[in-house]
Amino acid sequence: MIWVIGNGESRLPVNVNNLQGTKIGCNAIYRDYTVDHLVCVDKRMAKEAQLKFAGPLYTRPDWKYASLLTVPELPFPQETRADEPIHWGSGPYAVYIACTLDTEINLLGFDLYSKDKNVNNVYKGTQGYVKETHHAIDPRYWIHQVGKIIQYFPSHKFTIYQEDDWEIPESWLESNITLDKISSLL
Repeated sequence: MIWVIGNGESRLPVNVNNLQGTKIGCNAIYRDYTVDHLVCVDKRMAKEAQLKFAGPLYTRPDWKYASLLTVPELPFPQETRADEPIHWGSGPYAVYIACTLDTEINLLGFDLYSKDKNVNNVYKGTQGYVKETHHAIDPRYWIHQVGKIIQYFPSHKFTIYQEDDWEIPESWLESNITLDKISSLL
């Protein structure tokens, strides 16, 4: 079993260190928790993480520094701008890497949407991130990219842990998806 941990604020009540299984984290999560793999496709985050994270660290081929791994090549054709590797974020790449390692994938902290007009990220306002008052990020590319992964791996089981009022994107409504409540992890 693999946990892919995004940095949406919904994961704040969960102690990631208590989750059982392999953990793939995104960007600055290593500041607070121990993960087995880290994905940083932002150049600044990759530079920071390479100095402090000891495990496998994935980044873009263009930003590969000594001892870093390259995110894998995408297995499907690039039909839209959102399919181009340069537009893939750490979260979708982390989900894809998880699918290459196991068939049971748990997603935590993949909020996609903001509850207000500001960015929804645990690390907003810290080094390498936008200010707390920065506008919410448009999630369309993330939704498209994770949706493609879910469809590409129909025999994989994906469980998404989210808050009660979270709405799953329509493109994610596949038979291999299960929703569970974050409260079940507490």
